[in-house]
Amino acid sequence: MNWLSTNIQWIMLVTGALTCTMLLAAFAPRAVMQRTFGEDVESPAALLVVRSWGSLIGLVGALLIVGAFQPAVRPAALLVAALSKLVFVGLVLVHGPSYLRTAGMFVVVDSIMIVLFGLYLIGGRAS
Repeated sequence: MNWLSTNIQWIMLVTGALTCTMLLAAFAPRAVMQRTFGEDVESPAALLVVRSWGSLIGLVGALLIVGAFQPAVRPAALLVAALSKLVFVGLVLVHGPSYLRTAGMFVVVDSIMIVLFGLYLIGGRAS
């Protein structure tokens, strides 16, 4: 746990930057949906939802970056990010196993982030 506590700032910076890449969905929703889920998005409402989804994920990434520099914000940032990622992973595993071929990398990376954030929140700070 000491390693995690010592390196949490770098972990948050890297994972925050990775998470911020989903901001691309706000600008190129069709490309992101094709890359992430192998699906096309055509309806205006679906495009709006994908743009909003990308923006919200980008904000979670920004929150992780802020938390990396502001220790007082860290627990809240890590909790929000972990819960957000847990919902995504859970939804893909429960409702979209057919998307694992395309979204599997995101599920694996987000799962690693969930574990790291959870370990830090549970005991990393005490070390």
